[in-house]
Amino acid sequence: MKPTLQLKLSQQLTLTPQLQQAIRLLQLSTLEMNQEVERFLLENPLLEREEPSDEEPAAVFQPGEAVVEKPESPEVQQEIDWFDNDGPSYTASEASGDDDVHDYQQAQSPSLRDHLNWQLGMTQLTDRDKKIVSLLIDALDDNGYLSQDLEELAAMLPAELEIDAEDLGIALQHLQHMDPIGVGARNLSECLALQLKAMPPDTPFREEALQIVDHHLASLAAHDFARLKKSLNCNDAVLRAAQQLITHLNPRPGSEYSNQVARYIIPDVIVRKIKGEWIVSLNPDAIPRLKVNKLYADILQRGQDSGQQQIGQQLQEAKWLIKNVQQRFETIQRVSKAIVERQHNFLEHGEVAMRPLVLREIAEEIGLHESTVSRVTTQKFMLTPRGIFELKYFFGSHVSTEAGGACSSTAIRALIRQLVNAEDAKSPLSDSQISEMLGKQGIVVARRTIAKYRESLKIPPVNLRKSL
Repeated sequence: MKPTLQLKLSQQLTLTPQLQQAIRLLQLSTLEMNQEVERFLLENPLLEREEPSDEEPAAVFQPGEAVVEKPESPEVQQEIDWFDNDGPSYTASEASGDDDVHDYQQAQSPSLRDHLNWQLGMTQLTDRDKKIVSLLIDALDDNGYLSQDLEELAAMLPAELEIDAEDLGIALQHLQHMDPIGVGARNLSECLALQLKAMPPDTPFREEALQIVDHHLASLAAHDFARLKKSLNCNDAVLRAAQQLITHLNPRPGSEYSNQVARYIIPDVIVRKIKGEWIVSLNPDAIPRLKVNKLYADILQRGQDSGQQQIGQQLQEAKWLIKNVQQRFETIQRVSKAIVERQHNFLEHGEVAMRPLVLREIAEEIGLHESTVSRVTTQKFMLTPRGIFELKYFFGSHVSTEAGGACSSTAIRALIRQLVNAEDAKSPLSDSQISEMLGKQGIVVARRTIAKYRESLKIPPVNLRKSL
């Protein structure tokens, strides 16, 4: 075959570095974006942070805590109408001045091993016994349990130490007498029994509780009260008191010494009700204030030699970053406004008023692609009078109603939670009964769907919700 040359025209979409950076910043959370900005500040001398005139502490929130709002002016404060409802309440407090801010470092709490080794050092045991107990302390998990069998642990030790399973058993008894009570247990039954045995012998219903944790813990977990009463030969009142005594024990004695890192959330947008309308505004504390270094920019304008090429590139990168950060937050605000327009009933009345919503609706409303809306709503948070929510929380599938409409899966979950909270503990509602009750309200939901939603809410099945 004779070789030939051919010309072919084709179109190809190429992502510019600026567009790649914009997409990357959009999919990052606010904390991750701030880390990315800090990296640019260290690498690019033409980029610097614009410090506000009046320095104020950033508004950082932790899930589960009350939200502290910065005070508005007296005129605006009178206009803000925080909807009064049965949801979580939030406290407004005045921002502290510079004189009231105290830098402090949280003291590092001792670990479980530190706490146990400190007690071990105070005992009168021999050095050999202390070393064996210390071996068991190192083998504990974070909850304070000894998961390894003593025979297996003894086989793993070097033969020259001359430590057998009997030595480990004696050391384990010393360990199980330490604080916290229940540490060193090999299973849940032993952990609860250690705590019961540490109580005074005349503690009411202590013996019945010991019988349950020693021999009938599975029946208690299954709420098989008929079998428990027959095994203990007792009535409802005695079994109820023994159960209450057991439920007040600590099944994870070592958990209080675990150092867990708290997860903090910076809301990207804040929703307020002003003059009867829900207003969406960006959180100023979440937006990094960036600017181009004027000194370096002036030097670049005056210089024309080849050595200015790198500085010129850094200047362009600084402008790109400032523009992309601004565009990121503008996009978040646009998406948030569209969400609030469709979910204002949720803000007024709670989860039961959540309407079905999909990404496509928001994308068509503001002229963006669904993938862009998906990036915007992931790990971006909205502060509302009802709490802090990820933007994805406001999206959900729908379930048909008898009237031909649709009900949000979030609203159905809220209804299931309300029904379970109001049920008779002695005769809890089954999934079929919940389905029938929702059907009477015009919401057609299959029993298996109820079971799926109930499990997602971490609500136990009917047999485990039954009480005496």
